[in-house]
Amino acid sequence: MLNKIAVLGFGNILMNDDGLGPYVIKVLESFYEFGEGVSVLDIGTPGLGIDQYLEGLDLLIVVDTVHARGEPGEIHTYRLDDILKHAPGIRMSPHDPGLKEALLSLQFLGVAPHEVLLVGVIPADVSMGTQLTEPVRKAVPKVIAEILIELMRVGVPIRTRQNRILPDFWWQSHIHAV
Repeated sequence: MLNKIAVLGFGNILMNDDGLGPYVIKVLESFYEFGEGVSVLDIGTPGLGIDQYLEGLDLLIVVDTVHARGEPGEIHTYRLDDILKHAPGIRMSPHDPGLKEALLSLQFLGVAPHEVLLVGVIPADVSMGTQLTEPVRKAVPKVIAEILIELMRVGVPIRTRQNRILPDFWWQSHIHAV
């Protein structure tokens, strides 16, 4: 088994489907326990702080929405070579700097994750709002299955929580201004 593993949810919870990563992390935390050395974190849109989450990992699993050909809710998986295949482009999004740029920087320093799996879902709506659309919500069990399969592949013990708690999607409750 690998020693240092992170499952990271990327995304902006205030942009509907872009909140997929944090949503999946909440579900994982509610229903599963993982072996020692496995971090399961919602890191939102980390920007310049992204390196601290990736440095020195044996395995990195990222959950995020992706721009790809296909239908909303469709899942695409990418390994490190797939992510780094093309040169980084100009970035002008809440995810700047992007995963690719961080991985390249960490490779240069010799502290990049040894293995990477990006589990991406094509979004239907990334406008302002706090709800996943139906196609993206329906993809969540398949995304979780991809994550669990990857963790089992490297020998991570996975236990279903005996006392399951409901995921706390706190951002989906209606918050009223004071």
